[in-house]
Amino acid sequence: MASNFSSIPVVDFAFISDEAKRPEFIAHLRHALINVGFLYLKNHTVSKELIDRLVNYIPRLFDLPQHAKEKIVMANSPHFLGYSRLGAEFTKGKTDYREQFDFATPHETQWRPGAPRWPDEDLIPGFRRVMEDYLLQVQALSYYFISLLAEAFGLPSDALAKFYDSAECMQHRGKGRSTNNGSLTDQGVGPHYDAGFLTFLLQASPHPGLQVQNLTGDWIDVPPIPGTFVVNIGKALEFVTQGLARATSHRVLSPPVGSTPRYSVPFFQNISLNIRLADEVLDFPPEILKFKDLRGNPAQTDSVNFAEFDQEPSGKVNLIGRVKSHPDVAERHYPNLFEQYFPNGLPKQVNAY
Repeated sequence: MASNFSSIPVVDFAFISDEAKRPEFIAHLRHALINVGFLYLKNHTVSKELIDRLVNYIPRLFDLPQHAKEKIVMANSPHFLGYSRLGAEFTKGKTDYREQFDFATPHETQWRPGAPRWPDEDLIPGFRRVMEDYLLQVQALSYYFISLLAEAFGLPSDALAKFYDSAECMQHRGKGRSTNNGSLTDQGVGPHYDAGFLTFLLQASPHPGLQVQNLTGDWIDVPPIPGTFVVNIGKALEFVTQGLARATSHRVLSPPVGSTPRYSVPFFQNISLNIRLADEVLDFPPEILKFKDLRGNPAQTDSVNFAEFDQEPSGKVNLIGRVKSHPDVAERHYPNLFEQYFPNGLPKQVNAY
């Protein structure tokens, strides 16, 4: 295939403020969106000092006493926020050797004090403030980036704004994730796609492990590059662009036995919960559509998830994904959906994707 890839492109965000280099940035971005689905973003706008503070907190977060983690276990949260134990999720019948905390940007929800999602301030002073500040800075970057993405597709810069609600109604999610070295498998996170429009990943330790699947099905390494985010396309953006933007299957391999954990902090940019993507049509210029034809179609991948965008509103698609991956939460808070997807009761193994 003419547009297959063997590495992930690096896109320099500083080019957008240089009149002479901006067209080069847009061309690099267009190539990454259509042909790869992944890119490194360097010289971005999120504070280096804030990132350094967050990176220093992440090992301390996972070193908290187990009883402190259990106080904010996700099963207590109807919003699927909080702590997930090591090995609690499975992908394709294999254990994902990861432990994680799910957080989110501020949002008006039905949350009550009985369902805490932040660790005790006394145990990790300042972490919540740093994490919230980080999420808000990445949120601002993601909104600006989506306007550049529209430009790369030959659309007006505000062409994708209709997919977002007003600020007070939007909530974007982030994780602190520790991928551990299991002796039975090297699967940190099994092959999958992300759900929304964009993911901004901070690789918070020097470990390799992230891999993406190219057009012929080969796995390509995405090693950490200091000072960058790894940005990738979600299934919602692929769907709404009729496959022009490419959601790319990816996975995480655990560090080898005896290694320290691999830490990462993904930020998932969501869209309006009520929007039905099947009802929204984007009209791309013919000169942009030709790039999709030149790319060709990807080979069959190992990832199958978030396939309901042609049937359900965005929020329902995300909820279905969460119910499938966290049935213990669904059983407690969404009994009707739990019964629909798990008619035989709580399974012994869970498919995360």
